Parts: sequence; C-alpha cells; structure tokens
Amino acid sequence: MTYEMVIGLETHVELSTKTKIFCGCTTQFGGAPNTHCCPVCTGQPGSLPVLNKSVIEYAATAGLALNCGINTQSVMARKHYVYPDLPKAYQISQYEQPLCEGGWVELSGGRRINLTRIHIEEDAGKLVHQGGAVFIDYNRGGVPLIEIVSEPDFRSAEECTEYLEKLQTILRAVGVSDCRMQEGSMRCDVNISLRPKGETKFGVRAEIKNLNSFTSVAAAIAHEFDRQEELLSAGGAVEQETRHFDADTGETSSLRGKENADDYRYFPEPDIVPVIIPEDVLQRLRDGLPELPDAKRERYISALGVPEADARLLTKYRKVSEYFEAASEGCESPKTAATFMVTQMFSLIPTEAERENWSPAVSAAQLNELVKLLEGGKLSRNIAKRVFSQMLETGKPATDFISEEDMAGFDAGALNELCLRAVAENSKSVDDYRTGKEKAIKALVGAVMRESRGRANAIEAEELLKKIIAG
Repeated sequence: MTYEMVIGLETHVELSTKTKIFCGCTTQFGGAPNTHCCPVCTGQPGSLPVLNKSVIEYAATAGLALNCGINTQSVMARKHYVYPDLPKAYQISQYEQPLCEGGWVELSGGRRINLTRIHIEEDAGKLVHQGGAVFIDYNRGGVPLIEIVSEPDFRSAEECTEYLEKLQTILRAVGVSDCRMQEGSMRCDVNISLRPKGETKFGVRAEIKNLNSFTSVAAAIAHEFDRQEELLSAGGAVEQETRHFDADTGETSSLRGKENADDYRYFPEPDIVPVIIPEDVLQRLRDGLPELPDAKRERYISALGVPEADARLLTKYRKVSEYFEAASEGCESPKTAATFMVTQMFSLIPTEAERENWSPAVSAAQLNELVKLLEGGKLSRNIAKRVFSQMLETGKPATDFISEEDMAGFDAGALNELCLRAVAENSKSVDDYRTGKEKAIKALVGAVMRESRGRANAIEAEELLKKIIAG
C-alpha cells in the first residue's frame, strides 16, 4: 500500500522586544545562567505579571504580514503542565481567543499553506545537560513568543522547509524577530501522520518537538515517515505521542504520550485583563508594514531587471535589500549594483549571520558612485571590478584608486590595433572560432584585455574581433 504524509507545523518565534513579556528583564541572548531573570519570570510567590504593550504590537504586525485576521479583543490563558523549565507549573499563553486567526503563506508554486492562528505566550527556561546532570537556565523564561499554527496542509518535507524559509524572511522583513534558529529564536514542532493515498481521513499523528534547523526538520520528517510506514505496513498502529529528534543519529524517539487540550486545563489568566487593540493602533500597524519580500523580489525582477537568483539573495535580509536600493538609486541599470553585490560582496560576507547584520566596508553611497562612473563611460568594467576589490579591502572610495589614465577610456584606433594583433598571434583560437567553437572568442578577448591592462571595453573588443575574423 502507498501512503502519503499529512503534516502541520507549529512554529515558535521569539519577538525582538527589549524586555520580556511580563517583566522588565532583558531579552538579550546569552549571558551568565540565571542572570536575566527576576521574581516575575521565575514565578516567585506574590509576583504579578504586567503585559508588555510592544509584544501585542509585534504579534499583530506578524499577523498582518501573514494575512491573518486580527482580533481587537483577545484573552490570555493559563496552560498547565509540570516541567522543570517552567517554575510556575503553568505557562501564560492564549487559547479560545487568540490575537490572530486565519492567514496563509504562499509557496513558490502558488499553493497556499493556511494558518489556523497566531497567539502570544511566554517562553520557558532551558535545560542544560552536562556530565550526567541537568541544570536549568531561566534566562530565556518569559521571553515573548508567537506560536504560528498551520493547518495540516503539507504533503512533503520540501514544502515544510520552503514554508519555514518564507516565514523567516517575512518576519525578519517586518522587524518582529531575528528568527535565528541557531539561537533558538525560531523553533518548530512537526505534527505528522500517514494515510493511504486517496484516503481523506487523517491518521494518528506524532509530534516531533523543538526542531531548530531546516535540515533537522527535513531529516525528522523523513525518518518519521519511514517509521510510521513500516509500522502500518506490518499491520501495527501509530500511537499519538510526542517524540524527540536526535540530529546525530537522524532518528526520532518517544518522549511521552501526546497531550490533548483538556490535559492542559486551560482557563483565562486571572492576573491579566483582556487585551484590546484600538482600531487606530491597528491601522497604524497596517500602514507601517514595509514592502514584503515576495513583492519586492518581483519588483526587482520586473522593474529593475535583476536576475531572479540575484533578486532572491537581495531580498532575503532587510539590511541587504535596503543597501541595494541605496546603492542602485539613480542608476540607469540597477542590475549593475546587484551584480557587484552578488559576485564580489557576498563572497566576502558568506555566512547567514553576516548577511543578516550586513555592514560591508564599502558604503552604499560609495558603490553608487562607482556604478555611475561605469555607466557614464568613465571606467571600463574590468577597471571597475579591480577598483571595487580595492574598495572592499580598504573601505576607501573609488576615486582613491582611479588614475587619469583609467578615466581616459581607450582609443578606438588602439583597440583596432590590439584586435588585429590578437588575431595574428592566436591562429588556433581563430581557427577554433571559425569551426564553430564560440567560446574560442573569449581567449582572443582575454589577449586584448591583457594588452590594454584592462582599459579596453570587452564587449566592444569582442564585436571588433568577430568582424576582423569574418573578413
């Protein structure tokens, strides 16, 4: 029998507020264990939570960016469970009246993944396993989260990873989270079940908790599909349970039976009044949304002439796209600025963290100046590339590396002479080109560029060489 997988995702995203959701402790990542906490976020008797207004605005902004409906009144709730990283023995979350409902994320093929809800809640502490002992760090406890719950619309691991990448890009673009999976500020729970192909009824699901990389999500889904398929094919049954994924072995293992909502004994949080968002505040948040990554990418491609692959790189991080727009402002061909960034800058700024915090040695204004010199015919492309490399090494402007000779261009008569010489001295390349080997012309262009010390225009040289060879 052939089975298909049915997957829903619950994605936990830490919000980029300066302080925690119910107290004034910092949300800064790291720090010595148990130094970013207070009686409120460690659940000491007599302490009372005060809801952080910024958390509501950040969460509503995320909902608007993800096409959700925003409930102007929502209610906080207590979710009860006993675990060492939760000192109160309950988590303040939302249940029956979440902040955001509905919404969707559109995948590359145009298919929409529907969202059930987005609600706000507090993060728990972190268990640290060392030498057979377990320590608890409560620094993360009380950091504000949004939980983005999808419908069970996924049918492959590839769809899941694309969805998560889109979520990450959108939430970074609107400024509500850095979504750094390596720091735990974006984590994912995968709910997966199998059913015979053609069947409409859902199977029994297992939940895989706290996956913190796209690679882990894909590997956990692959292993869980194989595990459940083997069970069902042998006539067994899948148990509803929570499972752990081990990135070292690539396997999932049972943690505990999966809880239902009744097990958490939800009830409205008595220490926090209902959350009300005035319509004027909601409109301000709506008006403040920036251009979202998909729309920006399409504009770069259709209006600015940037190749699709480059446009995807330039829109992945907000600071990168802001830099590109400043660097290409007023240019005849914004594609030129994009090419400099993708071919030369990205190789020097290779990691995701570096691109997220984009701060290259060359300012956007300096790149803009270089592109305009190139477009104005003041520099050849080869000289511009050489100058840009020097700019990247030093942080100095283009004018510090351009001589009068560079700016003088290259005389047409001198170019003709160099092309004639290249044809005369490279007979094999000429013969190869005449027999249909198109790439052979590049060797001749290279010879011209070497002789001109990069000052000749490579495109003009290629056209002239072809004319000379054609006779």
